[in-house]
Amino acid sequence: MNVTSQIKQPILKEMELFEKKFYESMSSQVALLNRITYYIVNRKGKQMRPMFVFLTAKMISGGTVNERTYRGASVIELIHTATLVHDDVVDDSNRRRGFFSINALWKNKIAVLVGDYLLSKGLLLSIDNGDFDLLQIISVAVREMSEGELLQIEKARRLDITEAIYYEIIRKKTATLIAACCALGAKSVSDDTVQVENMRKFGELIGMAFQIKDDLFDYTEDAIGKPTGIDIKEQKMTLPLIHVLNTCSKKEKSWLINSIKNHNKDKKRVKEVIAFVKDNNGLAYAENKMIEFQQEALQLLDHYPHSEFKEALTLMVNYVIERKK
Repeated sequence: MNVTSQIKQPILKEMELFEKKFYESMSSQVALLNRITYYIVNRKGKQMRPMFVFLTAKMISGGTVNERTYRGASVIELIHTATLVHDDVVDDSNRRRGFFSINALWKNKIAVLVGDYLLSKGLLLSIDNGDFDLLQIISVAVREMSEGELLQIEKARRLDITEAIYYEIIRKKTATLIAACCALGAKSVSDDTVQVENMRKFGELIGMAFQIKDDLFDYTEDAIGKPTGIDIKEQKMTLPLIHVLNTCSKKEKSWLINSIKNHNKDKKRVKEVIAFVKDNNGLAYAENKMIEFQQEALQLLDHYPHSEFKEALTLMVNYVIERKK
């Protein structure tokens, strides 16, 4: 059994029912919309976000979930899907998880409208059921994700970004949504604010580790057996690079910045940058930081009694930093 199946094991029943409810939550009177949402549902990814919602809820409640848990998971997934559809338009991307993106098949205008539709469906699912506490958690996440993306764009123009700003960007861009999933799961079954905050922090720490792992993929062997260097080509500032920029000599720094700004399409130069980052401790430094976030997340689980849900969450934390793609 692979790791994701193992993680899903204690929530198999919930995940099956969730898929049905999620699909229903997208339904519309417009045939075109239903065609597109059917396409979205049938090319789902690992479904990490709803898994976090259910595992957190079951760990805290001692094994039970309720309708609010299902609605929370559906809202998160609706809003997450909306942001992905919009991201593909913004990035002019034709592929998503090996399938054609919505904008590639139905053009940008339709993709933007579908994203808006999914967002409104998510908001209404909460409002119609009076889940204002859950809606607040989700709305904060959406605001932070937008801020994170814009902060990254603003800082990317200048390549002198500090580690603190980098953490702020990834906290908002990536970690906040996973934090919202865990907070939501907790909130759906408990009013204990300490518990909810504890799980929000847990999700945030995993999100930070998750993003650093993504950064490292740019420098390590991928499926085709060589580093991708895509982040360098796109002038994205990642932790290995930031660390090296802040610790190398002035001359090396200007060579690095020049390489990224003006020679990022030159394969040989990108290879040299990757080698330089590796040789100057960039990867080791980022890996250590990732493990720090992971350990901190695991410590937060120590407060909870042993259960199959806690075990699955622990597996999930380890999977985040050990995954191969």
